[in-house]
Amino acid sequence: MQQLFRHPLILLVASFALMALAAWFGNSVLRKRFTLDEDSRDDFRIVQSATLTLLALVIGFSLSMAVGRYDQRKNYEEEEANAIGTEFIRADLLPESTAAAIRADLARYLDLRTEYYQTRDALRVAQIDAATADLQGRLWTSARSGAVTQPTPVVALAVAGMNDVINTQGYTQAAWLNRIPLAAWIMMLLIGVFANVLVGYGVKNSSGKSRFLLIMPLTVSLSFMLIADIDSPRNGIIRVIPQNLISTAQSLHKP
Repeated sequence: MQQLFRHPLILLVASFALMALAAWFGNSVLRKRFTLDEDSRDDFRIVQSATLTLLALVIGFSLSMAVGRYDQRKNYEEEEANAIGTEFIRADLLPESTAAAIRADLARYLDLRTEYYQTRDALRVAQIDAATADLQGRLWTSARSGAVTQPTPVVALAVAGMNDVINTQGYTQAAWLNRIPLAAWIMMLLIGVFANVLVGYGVKNSSGKSRFLLIMPLTVSLSFMLIADIDSPRNGIIRVIPQNLISTAQSLHKP
C-alpha cells in the first residue's frame, strides 16, 4: 500500500474514486435510510463542520511535513556540492600523486551524485548507490594514504574535507528515505472518506445540487496528490534539481 503514495498520479485517481464513492454513499444510501429532519440539521452541521475542519488541519500538517522534507533535500544537495567542491580544492594539500587520483575520482563521484538526483529508474539508482559506495572507499583510502605519508595539520584539512564528502551523501540518503508515515496517510484517507460521506449526506437530492458532490472529492484528491508529489523525491513532478552539483561540475571542468 505504501507504493501507492509514492506515485502521485495513481494516488489522484484512486483517492478521487474512493472519495466520490464515499460522497455517493452518503447521498444515495445513508440519506434515504436516515432522513435528516430540520431539528437535527443544526447538530449535523456542527459535526460536518468539525470533520471538514479536522480534514483541513490534517492536510495542512501533512503538506507542511512534505514541504519540510523537500527543503531538507534541497539543503543537502547544496551541502554535497559545497563539500565536493571544497575537497577538490583541498586535494592540493596532499602529495601530488594522491591529489591527482582524488581529483579524478571526485569528478566521477560528482557525476554519479548528479545522476542520482536526476534518474527515475530504480535499477539505475541501485547501480549508482553501489558505484558511490565503491568510490567513497577509494577516495577515503587515497586520503588516508596521503595523511600517513605526510601527517601534518594541513593534510588533516584534506582528510576532514573527505569526511564531509562522505557524510553529506549519507545525510542526503537519509533525507530521501524520510517520507510521510503510512499511518498519517491512512488517517488522512479515513478522515477524507468520513468528510465526503457527510458532505454527500448533507446535499439534497436535486439535479442541480447533486453535481456538487464531485467538487469535494476532487479537491481532496488534488490535495493528496500535491502532498504525495512533494513527498516523492523521484516519482513526482516537483523534484529537487541538482543545480549546485551541476554548477560545481561545470566549475571543475573549466581549464
